[in-house]
Amino acid sequence: MTTMTTPFSFEFFPPKTDDGQTKLLATFDELNALKPQYFSVTYGAGGSTRERTLGIVKALSEKSDTPITPHLSCIGDDKAKIGELLDYYKSLGINRLVALRGDLPSGMVGLGELPFAVDLVKYIREHSGDYFRIKVAAYPEMHPQAKSFDADIQNLLNKYRAGATEAITQFFYNADSYLYLRDALAKKGVTQDQFPIIAGIMPITNASNLIRFADGCGADIPRFIRKQLADYGDDKKAIRQFGFEVVVNLCERLIAEGVPSMHFYSMNQVSPNKQLIEALGLV
Repeated sequence: MTTMTTPFSFEFFPPKTDDGQTKLLATFDELNALKPQYFSVTYGAGGSTRERTLGIVKALSEKSDTPITPHLSCIGDDKAKIGELLDYYKSLGINRLVALRGDLPSGMVGLGELPFAVDLVKYIREHSGDYFRIKVAAYPEMHPQAKSFDADIQNLLNKYRAGATEAITQFFYNADSYLYLRDALAKKGVTQDQFPIIAGIMPITNASNLIRFADGCGADIPRFIRKQLADYGDDKKAIRQFGFEVVVNLCERLIAEGVPSMHFYSMNQVSPNKQLIEALGLV
């Protein structure tokens, strides 16, 4: 039996306050000690947290050699602005990005010069050649605005052909949905070796937040999980213990299936993520 462990990474979101930013730098140190492959940093709708994102990306990239991977969304932005950002990230030595369409900010009319993630991927390649490793989003349970499952898979293939190097999935709790997506791509001739599909993992620590996130982004929470969370009511300890078991079982199945990597949506927290990494024997 090989002793290779499955690589993993973490996502942060930019805190809204200076105090939150200080806490995040401490969280980074603790999670970085687990030796993740990289950290990604999200980017608000229409660039609403842009300054915070840029500040966090710069601070984290100066703190350690672990690669920092900023999210970049294109909706409502023009090519010139995105080109400036690409040059800025290159000047920091950052060579990985997560390229996303992004959410349409309320009240915004028109989609801008780069309406979809595939357009952003093409533009990054035109502007920066092969400098960046480009990650894109994948949806095991279908993008909420996709016309059909086949159309969604075709869109993912289009992003790959435009120059994306790997994909990170929306979070999910049904391993079969991830495996279906992986196998559907393989049937179209695109394997994990060519285009790794990284599993997005959301620790379960708070029932109401989880349900809000899932309903907002079209991720499915299986009925047994919803029922159990409802039964626990306000018992935070029981929710965390149950959620921990659910996510450990999910990750163990994915590891057994040869998942190339797992990306933990950290929610800027240490302990739920650290417990999972340690329980899975990844450190």
